[in-house]
Amino acid sequence: MSFREIKRKGDELSLVPVAKKSRNDVVAIHSREKSVVQVPRTSNLQAPIMLLEGQLGEIYSIKFHPEGSYLASAGFDRQIYIWGVYGDCENVSLMSGHSGAIMELHFSTDGNTIVTGSTDSTIGLWDLESGNRIKRLKGHTSFINSCNVSRRGLLQICSGSDDCSVRIWDPRKKNVCVSLNSTYPVTSVSFNDTAEQVFSGGIDNDIKAWDLRKNSVLYTLKGHSDTITGMSLSPDGSYLLSNSMDNTLRIWDVRPFAPQERCVKIITGHQHNFEKNLLGCAWSPDGSKISAGSADRYVYIWDTTSRRILYKLPGHNGSVNDVAFHPKEPIIASGSSDKTIYLGETE
Repeated sequence: MSFREIKRKGDELSLVPVAKKSRNDVVAIHSREKSVVQVPRTSNLQAPIMLLEGQLGEIYSIKFHPEGSYLASAGFDRQIYIWGVYGDCENVSLMSGHSGAIMELHFSTDGNTIVTGSTDSTIGLWDLESGNRIKRLKGHTSFINSCNVSRRGLLQICSGSDDCSVRIWDPRKKNVCVSLNSTYPVTSVSFNDTAEQVFSGGIDNDIKAWDLRKNSVLYTLKGHSDTITGMSLSPDGSYLLSNSMDNTLRIWDVRPFAPQERCVKIITGHQHNFEKNLLGCAWSPDGSKISAGSADRYVYIWDTTSRRILYKLPGHNGSVNDVAFHPKEPIIASGSSDKTIYLGETE
């Protein structure tokens, strides 16, 4: 597979020059006045900002491999792209098989498998090493908007669809394990830390916590005033981050014995617009920062405690649909409707 131009270093963006390999090196940035600013490097990226190009359609979902050496992306062009994170950030693999746009993807906890949910109403399981699809899970009767994977033990998958159902899958079995009726189309799903519960958000603005032992709603998180577009569980499993078309992020306490009012923080700054894209959100590995997709073309990073905007990063020419924090280094990735991905290092 050959691409005309898959990656471009930061110097060609005129934002930041090429960096040396060592993370302790200092980069000299030349402004228009020809003065030099010393910027210490904080990661092992080849340059402080890397641009990944070559995808043929809008990017809807991006995720880092658990080890941090690869990045996976997918979207409107129905293909899964695997990129190297270090060096020239080359495209190392391309997987095809879905007949509809891929709305969300996740790596399994061991990093060997990629799980995708598509508008062709199927879930795909892909082997990272061979690049082959190893399973196709059918059962939904309309677009799959979201999918997620369990964090521990054997791989379990949850999915949410326009057919108003949440489904729980065991990849070792052929048919759907559990189907939960949600009344309204489901736009985002996430397991809790133990995979005994699944959270689902949809166009009714509410987030439901389902008890998978009883297959019934345990409690409902109310507060958003528009469609839930993305959810992310905190690294310690105690809090759920939700992104909504009401232009807010909310952090919910999802511990078993939390108070009845579970919304602990409301965060603003990012934007949704008429495109109605399902914008994602993410936690940093230590839980101290959060980030979210935004239709105004910026990548926002907030401090979780103070709710202050730490970064408002420009560069994209379209809606930022998904963001991901590197599991081990201060790097953030963003995927956009402009068909590009940025990797940028933070402090």
